[in-house]
Amino acid sequence: MTGNIHGFASVDARTGREVERVGAETSPAELDDLCARAAVAARELAGLGRAGRARLLRSMARSLEERRADLVAVADRETALGEQRLNGELTRTCYQLDLFADVAEDGAYLEATIDHAGETPMGPRPDLRRMLVPLGPVAVFGASNFPFAFSVPGGDTASALSAGCPVIAKVHTAHPATSVLSHEALVAGARAAGVTPDVINLVWGREAGVGLVGHPAVQAVGFTGSLGAGRTLFDVASARPSPIPFYGELGALNTLVVCPEAAAARGEEIAAGLAASFTLGVGQFCTKPGLALLPADAYGEAIRRSLAKHVDALSAGFMLSERTADAYRHGAETLRGMDGVRTLAGGKETGEGGGWTGAPLLLHADAGAVTGALLEECFGPVLVTVEYTSEEHLLRLVETFGPALTGTVHADAADGELSARLLTRLSDMVGRVVWNGFPTGVAVAWGMHHGGPYPAATSALHTSVGSTSIRRWLRPISLQNVPRELLPDELRDAPAASTGLVRRVDGVLTHSE
Repeated sequence: MTGNIHGFASVDARTGREVERVGAETSPAELDDLCARAAVAARELAGLGRAGRARLLRSMARSLEERRADLVAVADRETALGEQRLNGELTRTCYQLDLFADVAEDGAYLEATIDHAGETPMGPRPDLRRMLVPLGPVAVFGASNFPFAFSVPGGDTASALSAGCPVIAKVHTAHPATSVLSHEALVAGARAAGVTPDVINLVWGREAGVGLVGHPAVQAVGFTGSLGAGRTLFDVASARPSPIPFYGELGALNTLVVCPEAAAARGEEIAAGLAASFTLGVGQFCTKPGLALLPADAYGEAIRRSLAKHVDALSAGFMLSERTADAYRHGAETLRGMDGVRTLAGGKETGEGGGWTGAPLLLHADAGAVTGALLEECFGPVLVTVEYTSEEHLLRLVETFGPALTGTVHADAADGELSARLLTRLSDMVGRVVWNGFPTGVAVAWGMHHGGPYPAATSALHTSVGSTSIRRWLRPISLQNVPRELLPDELRDAPAASTGLVRRVDGVLTHSE
C-alpha cells in the first residue's frame, strides 16, 4: 500500500522515516457496518460453544506462528524492540490464545450454579440455574509498547473471544503495519476453523476510536495506554445513554523497597537487577520500577553508587515513537529541574540513525521534596531513589506514592516484622506484590493479576492478564423454572458435552459426570 496518501504512516523507528502507508480513516458509515457485522458474529461465536471457541483460538495461534518471520520483521521495523524481544512476545501471544482455549474448555469461569426446586427454611424455592454469558461485541485499544501481546492479537482479544465476544480493535498508530499483518493472521485462523472473520475487525483513527466506544453495539472496552487517553475514553463510556464497563490499564508509578537487612546482605545484586529492570526495553514497560526507597545508611549509599555505575555504562536506546520520546524527554527534564532532586548518573546519547532515542537516567530526590511529578509515572528509562531514615518513615513514604500496578519488596529474614508491615500496606495499594524480584515481567498464568486501584486501572476488581481476565466480558444470568430442553448444556442436570465441569449444585461444589 506504499504511496496511499490517505493511509497511516508506518515509520521505521530507528530512522524516523516513513516506509509505507496502510489503512485508512474509518468513516462513521464504515464503523456502523463493522459494529453490525460484529453483532451478527456474536451469535455465531456464542453458538460455537466452548469447544468451538477453543478450536478457533488454537487455529489463530497456529496462524500467527506460521507468519512469525514477517510479523517480527515488520514489528521490529516499527518499534525497534529487537527481533529477540519480539520473538519472545509473539510466543507469549500465541500462548495466550492457547491458554484461553484451555480456559474455555475448562468452563469453571462460567460459575455454573444449580439450585433445584425444593423446600427451604424460607419456604418453597423455585428451580434456579445461574451462569455467566458473553456481553456481546467489545472494543480493544492496544498499547504501543507490546505490538503483539497487548495489541490486536493480544490478551484482551484472546480473553474476549474465549468468552464469546467479537472484537473490534482500534489500530495503534505506532505500529499500523504490524496491526494489519496480525489481523490478517487472525482472520486466516478464523477461516481455517470455519468461523466468520467478523469475530475480529479493525478501526482506524482517533475519531473512529471515540465513536467505537460510544457505539450502541459495543458492550465493553479494554484499553491499555496512558492515563490521559484512557480517562477520556472512560468518560465517553460512562456518558453513554447506557453506560458500559471500561477496563482501562493506565499505569502508575511503581515503587520498589529495599529493606535494611537486604541492602546489607546483597546490595550489589539488587542494584544490578534494578538497573536492568528499569532500563529494560528502554524503560517502556507499564510495570517498570520508577522509584526505589533505600535505607539512609552506608548500604543504601552503596546501592546508589552501584546503580550509577550500571547506568553510566549504558547508552540511549530507540523508543517506540516520536511522541513517546518527546514525552520522556519532557518528563525527565521536569524531574531534573525540581527542587531537592539531583542527577546521579545518565546513559550516553548516541545520535545515530535519526530515530527517536531515550537515555537512561538515575535521579535522587530528598524525601521532603516528594511532590508533583515525583508522584507520577515517567514512561521511559528513569529511576528516582529516595532515602528513608526509619521503619515508620519508610511506611509513610510508601503511602505517599499511592496506588500502582505493582509494589516490590526486597527483604531478608531479619527484616521480618518490617517486611510483614510492608506487605500489608502494599496489598492495599497495588494489584501485584513482588517479593525479592523485579516487576518488569507479567506472567500469562491462572494466578496473575495485572491491574490495581485507580489510576493504575479503572477497575480494581479485574485483571488484563491471566485467565481471570475473561471475567470482564461476561455478565450473570439466572434462569428460573426454564424447561430443561431450553437450558444451556452447562446448566442441565446431565450435560452432554460438559463432563468434568465444575459446578455448584444445591450448594455443593461438584464435577459434572
